[in-house]
Amino acid sequence: MFLEKTTRRAFAGMLTALAASAQREKLSEAIRLEKLEGILLPREDWRPFPRAADREPWEALPAELRARLVEAGERHGSSEWPSLPATLFLEYARKGNRSNYEHARELRRGRLRELVIAECVEGKGRFLDDILNGIWITCEETWWGVPAHLNMQKAGPGLADAAEPVVDLFAAETASLLAWTDYLAGAQLEKLSPLVRRRILLEEDRRILTPCFERIDFWWMGLEPERSRDMNNWNPWINSNWLTTALLLEQDSSRRAATVHKIVRSLDRFLDAYHDDGGCDEGPSYWGRAGASLFDCLELLHSVTRGAVDFYKMPLVGEIGKYIYRAHIAEDWYINFADASAKQAVAGDLIYRYGRRIGDAPMQAFGAYTAGRRGVLSARAESIGRQLPAIFNASELASAKGSAPLLGDVWLPGIQVMAGRTKEGSVEGFYLAAQGGHNAESHNHNDVGNFIVFADGRPLIIDVGVETYSAKTFSAKRYEIWTMQSAYHNLPAIDGAMQQAGRDFAARDVSYRVGDGVTTFSLDIAGAYPAEAGLDSWRRTLRLRRAENEVELGDRYVMKKPSARLAWTLMTPCEVKESAGGLLLDGTARGYGKAKVSYEGIPVKPKTELIRIDDARLRPIWGDRLYRILLTAEQAPQQGELKVRFLRG
Repeated sequence: MFLEKTTRRAFAGMLTALAASAQREKLSEAIRLEKLEGILLPREDWRPFPRAADREPWEALPAELRARLVEAGERHGSSEWPSLPATLFLEYARKGNRSNYEHARELRRGRLRELVIAECVEGKGRFLDDILNGIWITCEETWWGVPAHLNMQKAGPGLADAAEPVVDLFAAETASLLAWTDYLAGAQLEKLSPLVRRRILLEEDRRILTPCFERIDFWWMGLEPERSRDMNNWNPWINSNWLTTALLLEQDSSRRAATVHKIVRSLDRFLDAYHDDGGCDEGPSYWGRAGASLFDCLELLHSVTRGAVDFYKMPLVGEIGKYIYRAHIAEDWYINFADASAKQAVAGDLIYRYGRRIGDAPMQAFGAYTAGRRGVLSARAESIGRQLPAIFNASELASAKGSAPLLGDVWLPGIQVMAGRTKEGSVEGFYLAAQGGHNAESHNHNDVGNFIVFADGRPLIIDVGVETYSAKTFSAKRYEIWTMQSAYHNLPAIDGAMQQAGRDFAARDVSYRVGDGVTTFSLDIAGAYPAEAGLDSWRRTLRLRRAENEVELGDRYVMKKPSARLAWTLMTPCEVKESAGGLLLDGTARGYGKAKVSYEGIPVKPKTELIRIDDARLRPIWGDRLYRILLTAEQAPQQGELKVRFLRG
């Protein structure tokens, strides 16, 4: 087998992607507005799922599933709904803390979601009063979004301006939650008071439907030509919830159709940002709200047109779906470049259904596999829009045969990410993943040329991931955070100079090759460093040698003048011991990998730093500590080479 792909410069790759996107079929051209008006089912005729009053389908669900869903509603009892005072909202502006408000807010949303589903399952009316309370306090909130997103309003951060309802991720999520609540239990709620549904509609219209219909300056829409930028997960995530709300609640049929078409135009802008390989530069964590939210949109369109709108044969839609298992390493471990967590619990039901739609058996099997790891009958989801199909697909999913594809080789040339394992279909041996790209990607870390290594399905050399989001995370101070810096990725520093952020700081001359039992990834990372680093070239070559069962890193550099100090970082969760000719990494006692590390070339001295972990997002993955290995060359020559090999321990 032989495969080679070379990208001369990242900029040339971007131009190629833009040209490709211009040639692709546009969703909005395939379903023009006049066609939509004729094929959209009227709001009153669209029955995507059984309502609470439709007892037979709910009572036909597996008994174990029904019991779990009712128990989820019962656990709230008569407890008070969490409070959202102004001072809690202001913690973001005052202290940079976004977690406290978001946690209390999500407790409200999660409680309402569980109560609604419990009422649908049981159908006895005993949850209705609490649902009513949840609706009412939600409608009383000044804004449905979160403080970290208030830069969208003209008044800026602080408190929400009730006079300008802007639409962020979580305002749209709330709109969808209330829309589904009205659809599922509206008839029962109306018996409590006819004003309940009127209030929902009033709030939905003024907060979501009208602002989104009338404005084009919400950046996530991508519809302002003068403010053109690549779209990220915000686009399909918000669009999926806006689309849900419009289809379920918009009273004017003409505006409903026009809204759908506007959403489809916006989704085109999201697809324009993707290369033909479907790679998600935000990482697998955000695939769940990027590619998977695109799927949510396509499912809604397919349903409300009785299959007349079907984009599942589009090659790009299929490739975007397959990304999630191409990024899978073993069990719950994934390639976690950018703001992705190394360990994830992905939505198995959604993956299964996506695979079924595009006719991809490995994706379906992977969905069943990941659902099995969480329990297929739990049917838990972060939104009603995802929970409903999971509930009514639970029996099929439970009987599906699950397996992880464990691909032997992966190459995503658009985002310049590769992966390979010693033995296809097995976690035995080494797994290598690496990236090129540039330092202005969505949720970027300064990490051009970074790589990770697993041994027998366990982490060995890692990408740490990202800490809990704060005010710094998406500000001008982002790269003050250690997890964002190249010095804490598996990369070199030149006289202390780290990689810099920006589109110009990119990989050059990237190549990928598979042949003769060896996978080779090579790139020049010099362009990712500032001028003061003094680099002419830094050719990084990574090889996975299957017969030898080893990974080799080779760095060959040329500098404009000799360096006072070169330091190579290797991040690991494993205990580090010096041994003859190298190092021994052993994390087996903590569930991580084990391997020997040898190095040759310019003389380097190893040093290991202990990094204490107390962050709530990192600690569940890595425990209380990580280690940073520094291989340091003092008074390094102007040109030289270092080879590092990872061997079975």
